[in-house]
Amino acid sequence: MKTRKHKSDLIILFTTLGLMALGLIVIYAIGPMRANVLNSTYGTDYDPNSFFLGQLRSCALSLVAFFIAFKVVPYKYLQKYSKPIMIAAIIMSVLLWLLAKMGSSLARCELGECRWFNFGFISFQPAEFLKLALVIYLADFLTRKKADIGKWREFWLPLLIVCGISLGLVVVAQGDLGSGVALIAIIFGMILMSGVPTRQYLIMIAVVLAISVVAVATSAHRMQRVDAWVATLTGGESSDSTYHIENAMMAIGVGGFFGVGIGNSVQATGYLPESINDSVFAIMGETFGFVGLCLIVIVFGMLLLRMLKVARGTAEPDNRLFVVGVFSWMLAQVVVNIMAMTSLIPVTGITLPLLSYGGTSMIFIAFAIGCVCQLSCYTSREVITNEDISSRRGVRRAHHSSRRRSS
Repeated sequence: MKTRKHKSDLIILFTTLGLMALGLIVIYAIGPMRANVLNSTYGTDYDPNSFFLGQLRSCALSLVAFFIAFKVVPYKYLQKYSKPIMIAAIIMSVLLWLLAKMGSSLARCELGECRWFNFGFISFQPAEFLKLALVIYLADFLTRKKADIGKWREFWLPLLIVCGISLGLVVVAQGDLGSGVALIAIIFGMILMSGVPTRQYLIMIAVVLAISVVAVATSAHRMQRVDAWVATLTGGESSDSTYHIENAMMAIGVGGFFGVGIGNSVQATGYLPESINDSVFAIMGETFGFVGLCLIVIVFGMLLLRMLKVARGTAEPDNRLFVVGVFSWMLAQVVVNIMAMTSLIPVTGITLPLLSYGGTSMIFIAFAIGCVCQLSCYTSREVITNEDISSRRGVRRAHHSSRRRSS
Protein backbone atom coordinates (compact mmCIF):
# COMPACT_ATOMS: atom_id res chain seq x y z
CA MET A 1 0.00 0.00 0.00
CA LYS A 2 1.21 3.50 -0.82
CA THR A 3 0.06 6.89 0.43
CA ARG A 4 -0.43 9.67 -2.07
CA LYS A 5 -1.53 13.28 -1.63
CA HIS A 6 -4.61 14.56 -3.43
CA LYS A 7 -7.37 17.11 -3.02
CA SER A 8 -9.15 17.35 0.31
CA ASP A 9 -12.63 15.95 0.92
CA LEU A 10 -14.84 18.81 -0.26
CA ILE A 11 -17.99 17.24 1.20
CA ILE A 12 -16.54 17.68 4.70
CA LEU A 13 -15.73 21.30 3.89
CA PHE A 14 -19.12 22.17 2.38
CA THR A 15 -21.24 20.39 5.00
CA THR A 16 -19.30 22.20 7.74
CA LEU A 17 -19.80 25.57 6.06
CA GLY A 18 -23.47 24.80 5.40
CA LEU A 19 -24.19 23.95 9.03
CA MET A 20 -22.42 27.07 10.25
CA ALA A 21 -24.38 29.23 7.78
CA LEU A 22 -27.68 27.66 8.84
CA GLY A 23 -26.91 28.28 12.50
CA LEU A 24 -26.08 31.89 11.73
CA ILE A 25 -29.41 32.37 9.93
CA VAL A 26 -31.39 30.91 12.83
CA ILE A 27 -29.54 33.01 15.42
CA TYR A 28 -30.20 36.10 13.29
CA ALA A 29 -33.93 35.30 13.39
CA ILE A 30 -34.30 34.45 17.09
CA GLY A 31 -31.47 36.56 18.57
CA PRO A 32 -33.63 39.68 19.07
CA MET A 33 -36.25 37.58 20.87
CA ARG A 34 -33.61 36.15 23.17
CA ALA A 35 -32.26 39.64 23.91
CA ASN A 36 -35.75 40.90 24.71
CA VAL A 37 -36.41 37.99 27.10
CA LEU A 38 -33.15 38.55 28.99
CA ASN A 39 -33.67 42.33 29.15
CA SER A 40 -37.19 42.04 30.51
CA THR A 41 -36.41 39.19 32.92
CA TYR A 42 -32.98 40.11 34.28
CA GLY A 43 -32.78 43.82 33.52
CA THR A 44 -29.88 43.42 31.12
CA ASP A 45 -29.20 45.75 28.22
CA TYR A 46 -28.64 43.47 25.24
CA ASP A 47 -28.84 45.03 21.80
CA PRO A 48 -31.30 43.21 19.47
CA ASN A 49 -28.41 42.23 17.19
CA SER A 50 -25.93 41.30 19.93
CA PHE A 51 -26.43 37.55 19.64
CA PHE A 52 -26.24 37.61 15.86
CA LEU A 53 -23.04 39.65 15.97
CA GLY A 54 -21.65 37.28 18.60
CA GLN A 55 -22.43 34.26 16.43
CA LEU A 56 -20.99 36.04 13.40
CA ARG A 57 -17.76 36.63 15.32
CA SER A 58 -17.71 32.99 16.41
CA CYS A 59 -18.19 31.82 12.82
CA ALA A 60 -15.35 34.07 11.64
CA LEU A 61 -12.99 32.79 14.35
CA SER A 62 -14.07 29.21 13.62
CA LEU A 63 -13.24 29.63 9.95
CA VAL A 64 -9.81 30.95 10.93
CA ALA A 65 -9.33 27.95 13.24
CA PHE A 66 -10.46 25.60 10.45
CA PHE A 67 -8.02 27.15 7.96
CA ILE A 68 -5.12 27.03 10.45
CA ALA A 69 -5.76 23.33 11.14
CA PHE A 70 -6.28 22.58 7.44
CA LYS A 71 -3.42 24.49 5.83
CA VAL A 72 -1.04 25.96 8.42
CA VAL A 73 -0.34 23.48 11.24
CA PRO A 74 0.69 19.96 10.12
CA TYR A 75 -1.04 17.27 12.14
CA LYS A 76 2.35 15.67 12.84
CA TYR A 77 3.20 18.84 14.77
CA LEU A 78 0.16 18.34 17.01
CA GLN A 79 1.07 14.70 17.46
CA LYS A 80 4.63 15.63 18.45
CA TYR A 81 3.39 17.95 21.21
CA SER A 82 0.40 15.85 22.32
CA LYS A 83 1.63 15.59 25.92
CA PRO A 84 2.20 19.37 26.44
CA ILE A 85 -1.19 20.07 24.84
CA MET A 86 -2.89 17.62 27.21
CA ILE A 87 -1.06 19.01 30.24
CA ALA A 88 -2.04 22.56 29.24
CA ALA A 89 -5.71 21.58 28.95
CA ILE A 90 -5.67 19.93 32.39
CA ILE A 91 -3.90 22.92 33.97
CA MET A 92 -6.50 25.30 32.53
CA SER A 93 -9.35 23.22 33.96
CA VAL A 94 -7.65 23.04 37.37
CA LEU A 95 -7.05 26.79 37.29
CA LEU A 96 -10.72 27.45 36.54
CA TRP A 97 -11.72 25.27 39.50
CA LEU A 98 -9.33 27.12 41.82
CA LEU A 99 -10.54 30.55 40.65
CA ALA A 100 -14.15 29.46 41.20
CA LYS A 101 -13.32 28.27 44.72
CA MET A 102 -11.72 31.64 45.49
CA GLY A 103 -14.73 33.50 44.12
CA SER A 104 -12.66 35.27 41.49
CA SER A 105 -14.42 37.31 38.81
CA LEU A 106 -12.26 35.52 36.24
CA ALA A 107 -14.46 32.45 36.69
CA ARG A 108 -17.93 32.89 35.21
CA CYS A 109 -20.63 30.83 36.86
CA GLU A 110 -24.22 30.12 35.83
CA LEU A 111 -26.80 28.18 37.87
CA GLY A 112 -24.16 27.38 40.45
CA GLU A 113 -21.68 25.81 37.99
CA CYS A 114 -18.45 27.51 36.93
CA ARG A 115 -17.46 26.45 33.42
CA TRP A 116 -15.99 29.56 31.79
CA PHE A 117 -13.06 31.90 32.10
CA ASN A 118 -14.32 35.46 32.03
CA PHE A 119 -11.95 37.96 30.42
CA GLY A 120 -14.47 40.77 30.12
CA PHE A 121 -14.81 41.07 26.36
CA ILE A 122 -14.57 37.33 25.82
CA SER A 123 -15.27 34.08 27.69
CA PHE A 124 -13.54 30.74 27.25
CA GLN A 125 -14.69 27.22 28.17
CA PRO A 126 -11.69 24.97 28.93
CA ALA A 127 -13.78 21.79 28.61
CA GLU A 128 -13.88 22.29 24.84
CA PHE A 129 -10.10 22.58 24.69
CA LEU A 130 -9.88 19.46 26.84
CA LYS A 131 -11.93 17.47 24.31
CA LEU A 132 -9.56 18.37 21.48
CA ALA A 133 -6.48 17.77 23.65
CA LEU A 134 -7.76 14.33 24.69
CA VAL A 135 -8.33 13.30 21.05
CA ILE A 136 -4.78 14.37 20.11
CA TYR A 137 -3.24 12.73 23.17
CA LEU A 138 -5.09 9.41 22.87
CA ALA A 139 -4.27 9.13 19.16
CA ASP A 140 -0.58 9.39 20.01
CA PHE A 141 -0.74 7.27 23.20
CA LEU A 142 -2.70 4.39 21.69
CA THR A 143 -0.35 4.28 18.70
CA ARG A 144 2.81 4.28 20.84
CA LYS A 145 1.41 1.67 23.21
CA LYS A 146 0.09 -0.70 20.54
CA ALA A 147 2.49 -3.45 21.58
CA ASP A 148 1.41 -3.06 25.23
CA ILE A 149 -2.36 -2.94 24.70
CA GLY A 150 -4.11 -4.88 27.46
CA LYS A 151 -1.22 -4.72 29.94
CA TRP A 152 -2.10 -3.12 33.26
CA ARG A 153 1.05 -1.20 34.12
CA GLU A 154 2.09 -0.11 30.64
CA PHE A 155 -1.35 0.55 29.12
CA TRP A 156 -4.35 0.69 31.42
CA LEU A 157 -2.84 2.55 34.38
CA PRO A 158 -1.57 5.65 32.51
CA LEU A 159 -4.71 5.63 30.34
CA LEU A 160 -7.07 5.53 33.33
CA ILE A 161 -5.14 8.28 35.11
CA VAL A 162 -5.41 10.73 32.19
CA CYS A 163 -9.02 9.87 31.37
CA GLY A 164 -10.05 9.85 35.04
CA ILE A 165 -8.53 13.28 35.67
CA SER A 166 -10.21 14.69 32.55
CA LEU A 167 -13.64 13.36 33.47
CA GLY A 168 -13.26 14.44 37.09
CA LEU A 169 -12.41 18.00 36.14
CA VAL A 170 -15.34 18.27 33.73
CA VAL A 171 -18.12 16.27 35.40
CA VAL A 172 -17.29 16.81 39.08
CA ALA A 173 -15.44 20.14 39.27
CA GLN A 174 -17.43 21.91 36.54
CA GLY A 175 -20.68 19.95 36.83
CA ASP A 176 -20.79 19.57 33.04
CA LEU A 177 -22.37 16.18 32.36
CA GLY A 178 -22.90 17.01 28.68
CA SER A 179 -19.18 17.51 28.05
CA GLY A 180 -18.55 14.41 30.16
CA VAL A 181 -20.68 12.38 27.73
CA ALA A 182 -18.61 13.70 24.82
CA LEU A 183 -15.36 12.78 26.60
CA ILE A 184 -16.62 9.26 27.33
CA ALA A 185 -17.61 8.84 23.67
CA ILE A 186 -14.13 9.95 22.59
CA ILE A 187 -12.46 7.52 24.99
CA PHE A 188 -14.63 4.54 24.10
CA GLY A 189 -14.50 5.16 20.36
CA MET A 190 -10.73 5.49 20.19
CA ILE A 191 -10.01 2.58 22.55
CA LEU A 192 -12.33 0.35 20.50
CA MET A 193 -10.38 1.17 17.32
CA SER A 194 -7.05 0.59 19.06
CA GLY A 195 -7.66 -3.17 19.22
CA VAL A 196 -8.09 -3.62 22.97
CA PRO A 197 -9.23 -7.15 23.95
CA THR A 198 -13.02 -7.52 23.85
CA ARG A 199 -13.29 -8.79 27.41
CA GLN A 200 -11.38 -5.82 28.82
CA TYR A 201 -13.44 -3.43 26.71
CA LEU A 202 -16.72 -4.87 28.03
CA ILE A 203 -15.44 -4.65 31.60
CA MET A 204 -14.59 -0.99 31.03
CA ILE A 205 -18.11 -0.35 29.72
CA ALA A 206 -19.65 -2.03 32.77
CA VAL A 207 -17.50 0.00 35.17
CA VAL A 208 -18.31 3.31 33.46
CA LEU A 209 -22.04 2.50 33.40
CA ALA A 210 -21.97 1.69 37.13
CA ILE A 211 -20.15 4.95 37.91
CA SER A 212 -22.61 6.90 35.72
CA VAL A 213 -25.62 5.43 37.52
CA VAL A 214 -24.12 6.33 40.89
CA ALA A 215 -23.27 9.87 39.66
CA VAL A 216 -26.87 10.42 38.57
CA ALA A 217 -28.46 8.77 41.61
CA THR A 218 -26.43 10.85 44.06
CA SER A 219 -27.24 14.17 42.37
CA ALA A 220 -30.60 15.75 43.19
CA HIS A 221 -30.47 17.94 40.08
CA ARG A 222 -29.79 15.01 37.73
CA MET A 223 -32.41 12.82 39.39
CA GLN A 224 -34.90 15.64 38.92
CA ARG A 225 -34.21 15.54 35.19
CA VAL A 226 -34.68 11.76 35.14
CA ASP A 227 -37.97 12.08 37.03
CA ALA A 228 -39.12 14.78 34.59
CA TRP A 229 -38.27 12.55 31.64
CA VAL A 230 -40.19 9.60 33.13
CA ALA A 231 -43.16 11.86 33.85
CA THR A 232 -43.15 13.05 30.24
CA LEU A 233 -43.08 9.50 28.88
CA THR A 234 -45.81 8.25 31.19
CA GLY A 235 -48.09 11.25 30.74
CA GLY A 236 -47.64 12.54 34.27
CA GLU A 237 -48.64 15.98 35.46
CA SER A 238 -46.76 19.01 34.20
CA SER A 239 -44.38 20.70 36.58
CA ASP A 240 -41.41 23.03 36.60
CA SER A 241 -39.09 20.08 35.98
CA THR A 242 -41.02 18.95 32.86
CA TYR A 243 -41.32 22.49 31.46
CA HIS A 244 -38.20 22.33 29.26
CA ILE A 245 -38.90 19.05 27.48
CA GLU A 246 -42.64 19.80 27.11
CA ASN A 247 -41.93 23.07 25.35
CA ALA A 248 -39.25 21.46 23.17
CA MET A 249 -41.74 18.82 22.05
CA MET A 250 -44.36 21.51 21.53
CA ALA A 251 -42.00 23.49 19.31
CA ILE A 252 -41.32 20.47 17.10
CA GLY A 253 -45.02 19.61 17.01
CA VAL A 254 -46.11 23.13 16.05
CA GLY A 255 -43.58 23.09 13.21
CA GLY A 256 -45.54 20.34 11.51
CA PHE A 257 -44.27 19.15 8.17
CA PHE A 258 -42.77 22.33 6.70
CA GLY A 259 -42.44 24.66 9.71
CA VAL A 260 -43.74 28.12 10.51
CA GLY A 261 -40.93 29.91 8.67
CA ILE A 262 -37.90 31.95 9.69
CA GLY A 263 -38.69 34.66 12.23
CA ASN A 264 -42.09 33.21 13.19
CA SER A 265 -41.03 31.06 16.14
CA VAL A 266 -43.21 31.42 19.24
CA GLN A 267 -41.10 29.27 21.57
CA ALA A 268 -38.07 31.52 20.97
CA THR A 269 -39.93 34.47 22.49
CA GLY A 270 -39.24 33.15 25.97
CA TYR A 271 -41.14 29.90 26.38
CA LEU A 272 -38.35 27.45 25.54
CA PRO A 273 -35.23 27.68 27.77
CA GLU A 274 -31.81 27.94 26.07
CA SER A 275 -33.46 28.50 22.70
CA ILE A 276 -30.21 29.57 21.02
CA ASN A 277 -27.99 27.02 22.75
CA ASP A 278 -28.97 23.49 23.78
CA SER A 279 -32.55 23.81 22.45
CA VAL A 280 -31.74 25.12 18.97
CA PHE A 281 -32.77 21.80 17.38
CA ALA A 282 -36.31 22.21 18.72
CA ILE A 283 -36.43 25.80 17.46
CA MET A 284 -35.30 24.58 14.04
CA GLY A 285 -38.10 22.00 14.17
CA GLU A 286 -40.60 24.78 14.76
CA THR A 287 -39.03 26.93 12.05
CA PHE A 288 -38.33 24.39 9.29
CA GLY A 289 -40.66 21.53 10.25
CA PHE A 290 -40.13 17.80 10.00
CA VAL A 291 -38.68 18.06 6.48
CA GLY A 292 -36.14 20.64 7.62
CA LEU A 293 -35.06 18.53 10.58
CA CYS A 294 -34.63 15.50 8.31
CA LEU A 295 -32.39 17.53 5.99
CA ILE A 296 -30.31 18.72 8.95
CA VAL A 297 -29.87 15.15 10.15
CA ILE A 298 -28.90 14.09 6.63
CA VAL A 299 -26.23 16.80 6.45
CA PHE A 300 -24.80 15.71 9.79
CA GLY A 301 -24.90 12.12 8.55
CA MET A 302 -22.99 13.04 5.40
CA LEU A 303 -20.32 14.83 7.43
CA LEU A 304 -19.91 11.91 9.84
CA LEU A 305 -19.84 9.29 7.08
CA ARG A 306 -17.13 11.21 5.21
CA MET A 307 -15.09 11.24 8.41
CA LEU A 308 -15.37 7.47 8.56
CA LYS A 309 -14.26 7.27 4.94
CA VAL A 310 -11.18 9.34 5.77
CA ALA A 311 -10.45 7.03 8.73
CA ARG A 312 -10.73 3.93 6.54
CA GLY A 313 -8.47 5.36 3.85
CA THR A 314 -5.75 6.61 6.19
CA ALA A 315 -2.69 4.37 6.36
CA GLU A 316 -1.15 5.86 9.52
CA PRO A 317 -2.66 4.38 12.73
CA ASP A 318 -2.35 7.65 14.69
CA ASN A 319 -4.13 9.59 11.93
CA ARG A 320 -6.91 7.00 11.84
CA LEU A 321 -7.37 7.17 15.60
CA PHE A 322 -7.52 10.96 15.54
CA VAL A 323 -10.27 10.95 12.91
CA VAL A 324 -12.20 8.32 14.90
CA GLY A 325 -11.88 10.53 17.99
CA VAL A 326 -13.32 13.57 16.20
CA PHE A 327 -16.07 11.37 14.72
CA SER A 328 -16.99 10.04 18.19
CA TRP A 329 -16.95 13.57 19.62
CA MET A 330 -19.35 14.94 17.01
CA LEU A 331 -21.57 11.85 16.92
CA ALA A 332 -22.07 11.93 20.69
CA GLN A 333 -23.05 15.59 20.76
CA VAL A 334 -25.39 15.31 17.76
CA VAL A 335 -27.13 12.15 18.98
CA VAL A 336 -27.44 13.21 22.64
CA ASN A 337 -28.74 16.69 21.77
CA ILE A 338 -31.33 15.42 19.30
CA MET A 339 -32.46 12.60 21.60
CA ALA A 340 -32.83 15.02 24.51
CA MET A 341 -34.91 17.45 22.43
CA THR A 342 -37.19 14.63 21.25
CA SER A 343 -37.64 13.19 24.78
CA LEU A 344 -35.80 9.95 24.02
CA ILE A 345 -33.44 10.61 26.94
CA PRO A 346 -33.49 13.08 29.87
CA VAL A 347 -32.57 16.67 29.07
CA THR A 348 -28.78 17.07 29.07
CA GLY A 349 -26.91 20.33 28.62
CA ILE A 350 -24.99 19.69 25.41
CA THR A 351 -24.67 21.88 22.34
CA LEU A 352 -25.48 20.89 18.76
CA PRO A 353 -22.14 21.21 16.92
CA LEU A 354 -21.81 24.15 14.50
CA LEU A 355 -25.46 25.18 15.03
CA SER A 356 -25.79 26.21 18.67
CA TYR A 357 -24.81 29.68 19.83
CA GLY A 358 -21.40 29.85 21.44
CA GLY A 359 -17.82 30.54 20.47
CA THR A 360 -15.56 28.09 22.27
CA SER A 361 -17.44 24.97 21.21
CA MET A 362 -17.64 25.99 17.56
CA ILE A 363 -14.01 27.12 17.35
CA PHE A 364 -12.54 23.88 18.71
CA ILE A 365 -14.83 21.58 16.74
CA ALA A 366 -13.99 23.59 13.60
CA PHE A 367 -10.28 23.19 14.34
CA ALA A 368 -10.76 19.43 14.77
CA ILE A 369 -12.69 19.17 11.49
CA GLY A 370 -9.95 21.20 9.81
CA CYS A 371 -7.43 18.58 10.94
CA VAL A 372 -9.65 15.86 9.48
CA CYS A 373 -9.75 17.77 6.18
CA GLN A 374 -5.95 17.96 6.25
CA LEU A 375 -5.72 14.19 6.76
CA SER A 376 -8.28 13.62 3.99
CA CYS A 377 -5.63 14.83 1.54
CA TYR A 378 -3.83 11.51 2.05
CA THR A 379 -5.21 8.12 1.14
CA SER A 380 -3.93 4.60 0.59
CA ARG A 381 -3.82 2.73 -2.67
CA GLU A 382 -2.40 -0.57 -3.84
CA VAL A 383 0.96 -0.29 -5.55
CA ILE A 384 1.10 -1.93 -8.98
CA THR A 385 4.48 -3.56 -9.58
CA ASN A 386 6.38 -3.46 -12.87
CA GLU A 387 5.66 -7.17 -13.36
CA ASP A 388 1.94 -6.54 -13.02
CA ILE A 389 2.12 -3.71 -15.53
CA SER A 390 4.10 -5.83 -17.98
CA SER A 391 1.73 -8.75 -17.65
CA ARG A 392 -1.28 -6.50 -18.19
CA ARG A 393 0.33 -4.98 -21.26
CA GLY A 394 1.15 -8.49 -22.50
CA VAL A 395 -2.45 -9.53 -22.15
CA ARG A 396 -3.59 -6.47 -24.06
CA ARG A 397 -1.03 -7.12 -26.84
CA ALA A 398 -2.08 -10.73 -27.11
CA HIS A 399 -5.70 -9.73 -27.21
CA HIS A 400 -5.24 -7.17 -29.96
CA SER A 401 -2.90 -9.46 -31.92
CA SER A 402 -5.40 -12.28 -31.92
CA ARG A 403 -8.06 -9.90 -33.18
CA ARG A 404 -5.81 -8.77 -36.01
CA ARG A 405 -4.98 -12.37 -37.00
CA SER A 406 -8.64 -13.34 -37.00
CA SER A 407 -9.48 -10.52 -39.35
